[in-house]
Amino acid sequence: MTSMPQQAQANGTLLWHASDTEEVLANLGSGPEGLSALEIATRLSRHGPNCLPEPPGRGLLARLRGQFENLLILVLIAAGAVTALLGHWMDSGVILAVVVLNAAIGLWQEGRAESALAGVRRLLSDTASVRRAGRRESIPATELVPGDIVLLEPGDRVPADLRLIEARGMRAQEAALTGESAAVDKDADPVPEDAPLGDRRSMAFSGTLVASGRGTGVVVATGPRSEIGRIGALLGGVEPTATPLLRQIDRFARRLTTVILGVCLLVFGYAVGFGGYSREDAFFAMVGMAVAAIPEGLPAVITIALALGVQRMAARRAIVRRLPAVETLGAVTVICTDKTGTLTLNEMVVRRVVTDPNAPAVEIGGEGYAPNGEVEGNQAAVAALARTGLLCNDAHLRQDKSGWRVEGDPMEGALLALAGKIGLDAATERAAHPRLHEIPFDAAWSYMAVLTDGTGGAMLHVKGAPDRLLPYCAFQPGPDGAVPIDREAWAARIEALAASGHRVLAFAVKPVAASGEIGHADIGGLRLLGLAGFIDPARPEAVAAAADCRRAGIAVKMITGDHALTALAVAAELGLDTRGGALTGREIEAAKDADLRRMAREANVFARAAPEHKLRLVEALQAEGHVVAMTGDGVNDAPALKRADAGIAMGIKGTEAAKEAARVVLTDDNFASIVAAVREGRTIHDNIRKVIAWNLPTNGGEALVIILAILIGLPLPITPIQILWINMVTAVALGLTLAFEPPEPGVMARPPRRPGAALLDAEMIWRVALVSVLFGLAVFGLSAWVTARGETLAYARTLSVDLLVVMEIFYLFSVRYLHMTSITLTGLLGTRAVWFGVALAVASQLLFTYAPPLQAVFDSRPVAPADGAVVLGMGVALLLVLEAEKMLRRRWRAPARLQGDPDSRRIRPR
Repeated sequence: MTSMPQQAQANGTLLWHASDTEEVLANLGSGPEGLSALEIATRLSRHGPNCLPEPPGRGLLARLRGQFENLLILVLIAAGAVTALLGHWMDSGVILAVVVLNAAIGLWQEGRAESALAGVRRLLSDTASVRRAGRRESIPATELVPGDIVLLEPGDRVPADLRLIEARGMRAQEAALTGESAAVDKDADPVPEDAPLGDRRSMAFSGTLVASGRGTGVVVATGPRSEIGRIGALLGGVEPTATPLLRQIDRFARRLTTVILGVCLLVFGYAVGFGGYSREDAFFAMVGMAVAAIPEGLPAVITIALALGVQRMAARRAIVRRLPAVETLGAVTVICTDKTGTLTLNEMVVRRVVTDPNAPAVEIGGEGYAPNGEVEGNQAAVAALARTGLLCNDAHLRQDKSGWRVEGDPMEGALLALAGKIGLDAATERAAHPRLHEIPFDAAWSYMAVLTDGTGGAMLHVKGAPDRLLPYCAFQPGPDGAVPIDREAWAARIEALAASGHRVLAFAVKPVAASGEIGHADIGGLRLLGLAGFIDPARPEAVAAAADCRRAGIAVKMITGDHALTALAVAAELGLDTRGGALTGREIEAAKDADLRRMAREANVFARAAPEHKLRLVEALQAEGHVVAMTGDGVNDAPALKRADAGIAMGIKGTEAAKEAARVVLTDDNFASIVAAVREGRTIHDNIRKVIAWNLPTNGGEALVIILAILIGLPLPITPIQILWINMVTAVALGLTLAFEPPEPGVMARPPRRPGAALLDAEMIWRVALVSVLFGLAVFGLSAWVTARGETLAYARTLSVDLLVVMEIFYLFSVRYLHMTSITLTGLLGTRAVWFGVALAVASQLLFTYAPPLQAVFDSRPVAPADGAVVLGMGVALLLVLEAEKMLRRRWRAPARLQGDPDSRRIRPR
């Protein structure tokens, strides 16, 4: 055996699918007898084993360092350093514990995150049957080399990319690779050079399954050079996007840090240059202001809010694999969804039966492979067709805990389900009509025929492609028996079924002599029983979920590897606008980036899309500023799932590659669960904004108090240690309660927030500024009033701390609703978490004020009841002022909303 020619070694010069088998074998230096042992060893050393390479992993130290590359975490560490500088070791320990907890959670999540290539590897076959040096052998699939002759049988997983040199009734299930629901007919004939992956019938691809028939193929690509290896390489090269929340938090932290440091330096300069402070006193005043301004507990509260969201989403059957993805779902503006197994059940169903070309089709009910459902129409005619479909059939239906499943070809399983719906029992019918002989299905003749015996004599049953079977039919059913066939009428019905997205099979019978054998010469003079239209239908709940998405302003786009007509039929069931037709993978591949962005924006259905096409579409939508969710279940979806802002994999029927590449996994494979997850994501984002809206004004008010004291030249109304007490106690006791807030009314009636919108929008900045000023003025005013009447500075500081905590409690009730007034019965009653937090804050503050040990640490004093009443009244006044401002602002914004609010850009599907 000679060495493989240079053309084949170059891996890419010969188009295997478009070449004759003789040319393929010649270029691979192989033949029907297979390779010699010496040639196999040579090629194995040259090409390496038939497996996918292990991805390089980051070391533990690198992964640990990555957990501290978030600026808010660095701010938190700085706050810990400041508290240690002040000698408050307990608070420093608390801050350190939060930092360590954040790092531990990040390490744990990352350790599970990058296993997508391992999921692809699990699709590869373990063993392969080959012919080497004229002998059949079973070898480990990793030892396959280009030029090996591989033998395929039903149920085999294809071990490498093969160019078929022989196929006998072979059909392959390629849904995980191409997205096509039905098994694909395979043959050895070349196909056009530009045939998309799903139409390369002369190829068998690594990782796919042989559904029926037998075949022989020559290995043309192994390991990373196979189609599945190419997807693995594509997946490995995809950089996952940072979630919108992480991008927002990063911008927010950078801006907040810049502002805090800038103000601190200005105040330090003023205190030394104009305020009469010594450098040491000015430094500690600046430290106090920094402690006041830095939201020490904010990162921990945000992390806890996300973790709570993970738990709530798990209850809604959405498992979140990466913590920030919880909130990302609430920001989604476009859902790019795979069809097969996501919007549909990936289970073929006979939906229409035509037994009379001039009568309406018989509609068949039911879902999946369950043998029950309504049959609306001529049941006797349908029963005759269903019996032929049952007898001319090699599949079996099985029922287990997960429901009905098919062993064999999905379309044959659908025929067994049809027989059950019409009242035919498969075991009984097969026993009553034993098979005497058969002609297996083969793409060369596109039909299957069986000869059966029964009480009525021997009968030939045939099923096959209607365009191939119709010429063999001479008769059709009539009111009083068989009548001559109306070929034009049947051709019109075949075309109508195909145009509506159905895959069509024809069924025919003929009584024959019980010779015991049949051949192709017997296929003639048949009586056509009718046509069956198959479809992988849309899930009923997916139809409702798609409508919910549109009401929420979220565009739904279908991206599938299936045929355009099939995709359009499912899209129509979902209520998507299909007037523009379907764009194909070939059109996507030919489009320039700018044109693709327009196509991705305008079209709703994309068909015959390969993995790289799905990836380009996701990137095009992201380039338009969209936050993209991608759903899928196959290995062909994995690169796009990884690239999307929110990759959502199906947990039941999804491949491991899809689940490992995604950030969210649906445990019920239900598109409707995405809507529930989006609702939860929007709620989480609202709650995070509430946490920030509560934290910043309280910190801002504390900082403003210190700034005013320095500018006026008065002693600090509160000390840095007291500020730290307020921040740590209230952040845990009060701020954390906002993470438990339920959804506000109408959360799914709002359009998605604008992509790229900051956490601190203009309205939030105004709110922060207003509340900060009210906090600062109230505390400064109370401190001045108490000092003016002769009380000690320690007493005034105690009252100032109490006032800040009381105002934070009342402000908590105001911030619970961002989009409506809080002075309602529901708003004032609060939640269990709110009242628990309030009770904890009040108890802590009573200890701060009256407990001698804490008085010794914080220099606090007991407060008179009258002064306590004044503090409580100021808290009530704050709530009333803020709610009045909220109502005025809503009335002012109402005309803008009626005219079309420019800040609410709704994403409108076509």
